[in-house]
Amino acid sequence: MSSAESGLVRPGFGAGLADVFRSRFLLRLLVSKELKVRYRGSVLGLLWSYVKPGVQFVVFYVALGLFLGLERGMQNYAVYLFSGIVLINFFSEALANAARSIVNNGGLIKKIYLPRELFPVASVWVSAVHFVPQMAVLLLGCFMAGWHPSLLQLVAAVAGFLVVGMLAIGLGLFFGSANVYFRDSENFVDMLLMLATWASPVMYSWPMVRNQLGDVGFAIYQTNPLTIGVEAFHYAFWYPTTDGTAAVPPNLLALWIPVGLVVSAVILFLGQLTFRRLEGRFAQEL
Repeated sequence: MSSAESGLVRPGFGAGLADVFRSRFLLRLLVSKELKVRYRGSVLGLLWSYVKPGVQFVVFYVALGLFLGLERGMQNYAVYLFSGIVLINFFSEALANAARSIVNNGGLIKKIYLPRELFPVASVWVSAVHFVPQMAVLLLGCFMAGWHPSLLQLVAAVAGFLVVGMLAIGLGLFFGSANVYFRDSENFVDMLLMLATWASPVMYSWPMVRNQLGDVGFAIYQTNPLTIGVEAFHYAFWYPTTDGTAAVPPNLLALWIPVGLVVSAVILFLGQLTFRRLEGRFAQEL
C-alpha cells in the first residue's frame, strides 16, 4: 500500500504555507513568544516601535530635508519621508528576523515536528505588530497635514503593503532555509537590507531617478517590488496632503502595482519551493 493510500506522509515534509493557515493557534503562540522574549527586561517595551523610527526620521529629515534642501523642493516632505520609512522598516525587520528564524529556533525544531514555515511567517507577523504603531503616527501626521484620501488611494496602500509583505515572506522562506546550511546567508541579507532604503524612493523622488537613468532605466528600476510598495504608500498618504500638482509615477495603478503583486507572488512561490526542498534535513543540520 502506498503512503498516499495509507494516509502517511514523508517525515519532515508538510503542505507548506497551507499548514501555517491550519496551525493558526500555533502561529499566535509563536508571535506572542517572540514579543515576550524580545521585550523581556526592557523598560520601554513596545514603545521602541515609536522611538527607533522616530530617531531615524529625524536624522534623515535633518540631513536630507534641511541640509540638502529636499524639503524646499517638495510639499510636505516630512510626510513623504515617513510614509516610506515605515514600510521599509517593516520589510527590513521582517526579512532580517525571518532569515534567522529557523536557526534561532533550532532547539525547538530538533525536539518536535511542527510546520517549519511557522517560524519565518511568525517573524513577519511580529514585524507587522511593530508596523501598527508606526502607521498610527503616520496617520496622525497625515491628518495634521490635511489628508483627504480617496478610496482608490486607500486600496493602493493595501496593495503596496501586500506587495512588500509577500516579498518579505518569500525572501524570508528562502534565506531562512538557506541559512541552516550556509550561515553566510545572514551576512548577505544584512547587505541586502543596507541597499533596501536607497534602492527605493524613500528619501528622494522618482523624477530624480528618471532624469538620471532615462525611460528604460527607470522602467527597470520600477520593477523592484519595494519601489512599487513605497510609491503606493506615497500615493496613498503623501499625495492627498499636497495641492494635487505633485507628480505620480506613470501607470502606477494600471501597470506597476499589478506588476509588483505578480513579482512578489513569484518570489513567494520560489521561496516556498526552496524551503520545502531543504526543510527535510533541518533537524540534522541544526
